[in-house]
Amino acid sequence: MLTVQGTSKRLCSGPTRRDVLRVGAGLFGLGTAPDAEAAAPTRERAKSVLFVFLFGGPSQLETFDLKPDAPEAIRGPFRPIPSKTPGLRICEHLPKLAAMSDRYAVVRTVTHPQNDHNACHYIQTGHPMPPAQRGAAGVDATDRDWPAMGSVVEYLDERSPERRRGIPSFVYLPNRLGHIQGYDRSGQYGGWLGRAYDPLATNIGKRGPTDNPYFRACSDEDLDFRLKGLSTPDQISLSRLDRRRDLLAQFDDRRRELEGRDPGLFSNRQRRALDLLSSNRIHAALDLKRESDQMRDRYGRHLFGQTALMGRRMIEAGARFVTVLWDAPDGYSWDSHRNSDDVRKHLLPGLDQGLSALLSDLDERGLLAETLVVCLGEMGRTPKGNAQWGRDHWSYCFPALLAGAGIRGGALLGKSDDQAGYPVEDPVSPEDLSATVFDALGINPHMTIPDPQGRPTALMDGGVPLRSLFG
Repeated sequence: MLTVQGTSKRLCSGPTRRDVLRVGAGLFGLGTAPDAEAAAPTRERAKSVLFVFLFGGPSQLETFDLKPDAPEAIRGPFRPIPSKTPGLRICEHLPKLAAMSDRYAVVRTVTHPQNDHNACHYIQTGHPMPPAQRGAAGVDATDRDWPAMGSVVEYLDERSPERRRGIPSFVYLPNRLGHIQGYDRSGQYGGWLGRAYDPLATNIGKRGPTDNPYFRACSDEDLDFRLKGLSTPDQISLSRLDRRRDLLAQFDDRRRELEGRDPGLFSNRQRRALDLLSSNRIHAALDLKRESDQMRDRYGRHLFGQTALMGRRMIEAGARFVTVLWDAPDGYSWDSHRNSDDVRKHLLPGLDQGLSALLSDLDERGLLAETLVVCLGEMGRTPKGNAQWGRDHWSYCFPALLAGAGIRGGALLGKSDDQAGYPVEDPVSPEDLSATVFDALGINPHMTIPDPQGRPTALMDGGVPLRSLFG
């Protein structure tokens, strides 16, 4: 007999299949999406993806597409410096990245029409944000959203025995997008695939309403990476775990009788949750104090640098899609409307240190060859600065950096006009970028998976992998 919330039911007396699935979902956060349909495989170049998301929108004219010959109102306050890539004009405040530009490729012409921060859905899923009720601010995630690329990887890995590694495939660091501001932005979740495919997320807060942990030195107390919603072993008794396992065993026995197919689908997900509670592996990976002081200094003691280091640790531990987020805790950060001071003092130096350390560290450990690194924001900034010498929203032309997994170091794709306002050669859509990520992982970007009504739905609606970037 199975007892849930004080109610007993004898499963042998004939509960419906819906009852059993609903119980499983309630106990273990499971969705009920059916199996992915077969599709032609592509050649796997990457075992994992490290997605560095600079939320807010870095300026193309202050990073990887400077226009020093443009009028002052366009070119801005910063100057280009030489890089190892002919034709790449890189900002003077990115010297470390300039010195290693032969290790990554730059796409200068990412473009889309969603000229606001809700483009975070587009960039993380490869699909425009669908209409839905999204709370007072109009930004919150819903179960009608498209699943994040990492959620798709989690979904497919769960159905592939050789991909199961004892650690979730999709990990989100250091916070869920928007939570540090009080929002719950779209594009980072399982969406219509179900909550079972949300990322495993950590939860790093800030000291107060005006604090920006990306701009200051962070102590070990600040950097207590904990998994959101997951108790640590010392917070849950062994007897309680044993009771959960007993209940799980009862549920599995009855479910197999009723389902008659794919007996491992739900039990694997459930056991993974229990394994996370009792395994030292995930807790060891989340302990930054295991890294040397020299390594932590190399990445930078600010939140972005330490999160990038944690991203590498998650890849090492076996995660397949890790998002390293630079969020906007003060409401601005990369959303640099106000002036260029934060860009010069904090944003560019923090990115230069953290990202260059990440690429070098992955390379030294032999991980870069099998890890696709993608770095971009959800948009760029206006070609013309505003009165305070900030720049406003501009989604029509902005850069992305890609490295690892066979990406040709020093490659350039796309050319913008003389104001970095629009592509004049090789425009690249979010669909193209997502297709590239899936293709690199050996996933056919046009395979289908069932939607909640069981209808076959293509992962991507268009999109062409950028295979010319790979050697």
